[in-house]
Amino acid sequence: MISKIINMAEKTQDAEDRLLGSMFESESIADDGFSNRVMGRIRRQIWVRRLALPIAMLLGGAIAVEPATQLFTVSAQVFGSLRTESIVPQAVLASQLPVLVMVGVALAIAVLTFRLFEE
Repeated sequence: MISKIINMAEKTQDAEDRLLGSMFESESIADDGFSNRVMGRIRRQIWVRRLALPIAMLLGGAIAVEPATQLFTVSAQVFGSLRTESIVPQAVLASQLPVLVMVGVALAIAVLTFRLFEE
């Protein structure tokens, strides 16, 4: 969509404006597609940078799930001598930890994806 202001400015050009415009007009330089290749490479690098962090977070989260569940299991055994009423909620949390971690990772990826698409 062309702005009305630009259209009005083009309509109100006098002879000097048209002369200056014609002096600075130039045809594109033949570069055998070099400019397009450079722009394509820049776009690929931008996408690699945008996707590197979410992918790394996903892989790191997937790798950290098993040690985190083992940590909760060991901590439940260490603190097993405490009252059983206080251990039950933590045991339920420990059993649901992989689900909570995956939901957290999915939420983080969604937030980062929306942030990347805003740019």
